[in-house]
Amino acid sequence: MLKAIAHELDSHLSMAKDSRVVVGVSGGPDSIALLHLLYSLNKKSDWQLKIHIAHLNHQLRPEEAEADAAFVQGVADDYSLPCTIDQRDVASLSKQASGGEEEVGRHERYAFFERVCLKTGAKLVAVGHHADDNAETILHRILRGTGLRGLAGIPAMRALHFGSEINLVRPLLRFTRKSICEYLDDVGVAYREDKSNESNEPMRNRMRNVILPQVEDLVNPQVRDALTRLGEQAQWLEEYLSETVQRTFETLVIARTDQELILNGEAVGRKSRIVQTELVRLAYRSFGLGEQNLSFANLVAAVDLIGDSSSGKHVQLPGGMEIEKRYKQLVFSFPSDEPREAISPEISVHVPGKTTLPIRRLVIDCTIEDVGAADIAHLREQASPMEEYVDFDAVRLPLVVRPRRSGERFFPLGAPGTKKLSDFLTDAKVEPLARERVAVLCDHLGPIWIIGHRIDERVKITSLTRRVLHLQACPIESI
Repeated sequence: MLKAIAHELDSHLSMAKDSRVVVGVSGGPDSIALLHLLYSLNKKSDWQLKIHIAHLNHQLRPEEAEADAAFVQGVADDYSLPCTIDQRDVASLSKQASGGEEEVGRHERYAFFERVCLKTGAKLVAVGHHADDNAETILHRILRGTGLRGLAGIPAMRALHFGSEINLVRPLLRFTRKSICEYLDDVGVAYREDKSNESNEPMRNRMRNVILPQVEDLVNPQVRDALTRLGEQAQWLEEYLSETVQRTFETLVIARTDQELILNGEAVGRKSRIVQTELVRLAYRSFGLGEQNLSFANLVAAVDLIGDSSSGKHVQLPGGMEIEKRYKQLVFSFPSDEPREAISPEISVHVPGKTTLPIRRLVIDCTIEDVGAADIAHLREQASPMEEYVDFDAVRLPLVVRPRRSGERFFPLGAPGTKKLSDFLTDAKVEPLARERVAVLCDHLGPIWIIGHRIDERVKITSLTRRVLHLQACPIESI
């Protein structure tokens, strides 16, 4: 198995032999096997991976979760590997968010992995998803309803999140759960069993414990292999479509501004419907919009518009985008009399110094100040929607100002947990047009100040703060 994992890392994931990698370790067989394999590569071959273990306690099973964390720390000590362990109250956070515990837990886990990567300088996060996980995911999507992309299952590598330079890799995706457990038994490596996996909640457990075993017994004993092969072929098709559509897209662009993209509608109309939908996706993404809110119904409406011979009709897409059939042109735009900065490129912020945001008619002024514990209370009183004080040593430079992103979350100061930025703005009764123009000041970890509204909890000043980053947003007319 060691040779197989080395081939997987080298050939399929293109991982350099001296990569710095954060390994997500829960204590279960999958992640322990992954860790042991990577550790063994360093010991028994010419690999020189710089491994850092990361474990997040979700606090969903208090006693067992503490034992899991202690077990992972023990493994790290045995291997003489650095280890970061943290905890998040996922149950409480899920009550504040719109998602369930599984969704919130996944978000918090990946946010934690990103923090560890940034702290250690790693560009890779390795997790222990395997072939059975992939089969379960594909079947779940089929039963729930999915497009061709959903059939591709779990990707072996992807960006940790949209725009991230950190990649999430799954080296065990070609290995079955059975082969992983057999490997651990052969090498005599202990692991923890999560008793919650025996429950038939949530749906993933039902898929694993009930539905797939019944399909194996009643329909096809090799259903997991069949689903995995289906996913692999869907992935091939996805890669081919992506490459083909990218090349085609560039030949169809007639004009482009920050607010409008015009394609040759006549040429788009001659393409197959599957290529048309991918062109719509690509056009949508080209404005910096995340496509997670772009539904199949949206794509069908767009393709129907392309095939309509009449002119002047339009279709509304999420995020305020509109597609209009204008004679022989297909126009993607944001209908508004106001400039839309939400699709402008991000602007680097000088620290210290002043940075102009032309469209928003603002200047961001950043200064660094030394403070003592006695100053903190006074600074907190001085803070206002357009003037904030944050802990400079908690900030991860560089800073940029950019628009909000679809699905983006932050931890509002004083809130019990993270929250979708869109939900925060809705709760704050910010008008829809103003929401699209909100400026987000970000460091390397994510949002630190929703300008004019709230800072993020992780950069707040405390009694331990000794350097303050003083942030002011002033109208250009007042400068």
